[in-house]
Amino acid sequence: MGVEGPHRGGGFVARELTVRFGGITALDAVSLQAGAGEVLGVIGPNGAGKTTLFNVICGFVQPTSGTLEWRGRAFAKVHTNRLAALGIARTLQGVGLFEGLSVLENVMVGAQRFRSAGTLSALLGLPRADRDERALRERALAMLAELGCADVAARAPHTLAYPVQKRVALARALVSEPELLLLDEPAGGLDAQDMRELGERIRALRGSMTVMLVEHRMDLVMSVCDRVVVLDFGKVIAQGDPASVGSDERVLEAYLGQGTATAPGAQAVAGARAHGAGDAEREQAGR
Repeated sequence: MGVEGPHRGGGFVARELTVRFGGITALDAVSLQAGAGEVLGVIGPNGAGKTTLFNVICGFVQPTSGTLEWRGRAFAKVHTNRLAALGIARTLQGVGLFEGLSVLENVMVGAQRFRSAGTLSALLGLPRADRDERALRERALAMLAELGCADVAARAPHTLAYPVQKRVALARALVSEPELLLLDEPAGGLDAQDMRELGERIRALRGSMTVMLVEHRMDLVMSVCDRVVVLDFGKVIAQGDPASVGSDERVLEAYLGQGTATAPGAQAVAGARAHGAGDAEREQAGR
């Protein structure tokens, strides 16, 4: 299946991406595109290759074949310490926060791309390094405040409720002001209210950056994504707008393990799709 979707300048493109681990094919000629400012959902059953795709983008896994393009240029052998400089940020399935650092310090790690003073200046305690540190702290505090976490800035991550840890992890990714944000199951462990707030946050990002969302919570996917790509056994089996993907028989069979539109799983997807449409209508009515 070739690349589908809007060809917006500055987006992300994968072409014929294949990853093999010994005799296992984790990704099989995967082609997809996430346009600039678009929210692209990547869904599929466990083991479909979703996280492997993210790991390839971030340089943790080298593809067996295929190419990646970002901002109109091919890139390969990405070094993880260069992701922020490339304008790429990612959240993990867990929270991935550093336990030895405070919440504020964790978010400051995400802002390192804005550090202008060199290591020598910091070691010598030069005024420039002090100004740099203050600027990073202010940037991190502003992002924590935006996500409603400013009051926990001095606390250790493990002392926070899990949904708050998730928000801190998102703050760490957003503080780098990425152009491509990879969200790996951000709704895991969240209740309905937290998930609604997450959905509002993701919708607010639309147009300002490219977002790729790996998620099992179908109501969230259907309500926030412009388009959805479905993986099964490492292959793209469907892609398109949420409504068309949600009614695709191949998706119902692969993702839900049911082959008919009357199956309980299919009805769940239909309900999520209707919920997403209702959100869109309410959003329009409020404008």
